[in-house]
Amino acid sequence: MNVHSSGSPSAPMVTTSTPSAMPPILSSPVSSANLPMASSSSSSFVAPATLPPPLPLPSSSSSSSSTPTPPNVVNNLPMPTYMFNNNSSNPLGSSDWMNQICLQVVNDMNLYGICVIDNFLGEAQGDSILNEVKSLYEYGIFQEGQLVRKVNRPRTLTQTIRSDKIVWIDGSESQCGNIGFLIQTLDSILYKCNTMDNNGLFSKYNINTRTKAMIACYPGCGTRYVKHVDNPNSDGRRITSIYYLNKGWEVERDGGLLRMYPVGYEDHVADISPLFDRVIFFWSDRRNPHEVQPAFSIRFAITVWYFDDEERNQAMQSTNSLSSSTSSPSTKFITGY
Repeated sequence: MNVHSSGSPSAPMVTTSTPSAMPPILSSPVSSANLPMASSSSSSFVAPATLPPPLPLPSSSSSSSSTPTPPNVVNNLPMPTYMFNNNSSNPLGSSDWMNQICLQVVNDMNLYGICVIDNFLGEAQGDSILNEVKSLYEYGIFQEGQLVRKVNRPRTLTQTIRSDKIVWIDGSESQCGNIGFLIQTLDSILYKCNTMDNNGLFSKYNINTRTKAMIACYPGCGTRYVKHVDNPNSDGRRITSIYYLNKGWEVERDGGLLRMYPVGYEDHVADISPLFDRVIFFWSDRRNPHEVQPAFSIRFAITVWYFDDEERNQAMQSTNSLSSSTSSPSTKFITGY
């Protein structure tokens, strides 16, 4: 991930974004029987003018189980990317692996509002997820991405704002076992971050539900998503998690860069390449405007949004929000382990 001075004027921002209207909550729990498969405020959040100071948490970069890439520093603003080694001494889903991941997520989300982790699940697991995603794409079930508020926009205008193709997956489908593995691993991480001690901003929220996973494909040819905020209207989404599946990706050739404009760092942007087996977490609200720049190769990503209970409940009770819901992905409860 590169962080640098934005240089040019900020792009105009669209305040309606993924997905279409938010869904009702279902009561089916995510099983927490086997790790890592299982495991998983206020009504109108106003982003602070400056980000909070870092927490006094141990960094996973000091552990032998992780090897951080050198941080990019501009005006003394470090934005590191962490590389986790999934090997026999630190198996995927072990308590050590989980603790290191959660410590880094909590630390970076408090400090920057964004956390980037490479080599998240390892190549073998990433390949298995990618194969399932490719199979779904070949079935032809992906549809054009929609915007949160459904108004009478021309189809071409929506495509101008976002031109990805998407499908919603529960993870329990017979052909999506590895996608389900990813979802439940994300559940484990976010549940632990929300319930651990000394977790800073996480302590302000109750995170017990999430959306289904949205698998998105930018099919090349300059497809993009203009600058926007995931949750501009207090619909309950608090954390965005994205897992990338793009092998051999080179931004100079393939495009598709995720550019973030974190509030509090207005003179800088965070550029995140959609690299294979990379996962990112960031606050879904107005703290993190972002865009997907034009992609010139097929670009896959899996996104799961996590709700804050209080804001979500208020949004569900509001007569002005969610009333136009027609096609909504279901939410699930997440549990600990």
